[in-house]
Amino acid sequence: MKVLALRVLALGLALAAGQALAQTSPAPLPTWDKLTPQQREALIAPVRDRWNREPEDRARMLERAQRWQAMTPEQRAQARHGMKRFEDMSPGQRREARALYGHMKTLTPEQRNALREQWKKMTPEQREAWMRDNAPPPRDRDRRPEH
Repeated sequence: MKVLALRVLALGLALAAGQALAQTSPAPLPTWDKLTPQQREALIAPVRDRWNREPEDRARMLERAQRWQAMTPEQRAQARHGMKRFEDMSPGQRREARALYGHMKTLTPEQRNALREQWKKMTPEQREAWMRDNAPPPRDRDRRPEH
């Protein structure tokens, strides 16, 4: 939930920043308390809509929001960088990343390092075979068309 909220907030802030840059003397963006009800609604509406539309994901959304709140600024920056990298991947690369991440969560740090080294040495055909053997089943959200 927070990840989506942050994306929406970033979009809203980028739009506000664009308007501020269009002015001759840019004004600093307001704090949350200074936003108008319409600005707040524009930032929150997509999260509310997803929350209502996907009740099966509510627990996961809330858990992610709580994890985000517990992160340091450096961890949040690292997470944003990872999200950006993931968003820039092709569907095939995303499938690979999900499979690797899901599998690596079950490994010890030593096993993870060994898999990373093994992965680097694999041919595309070997990686595809590994994916067939280790990929998790596709989730419903992966079958939705991208916006």
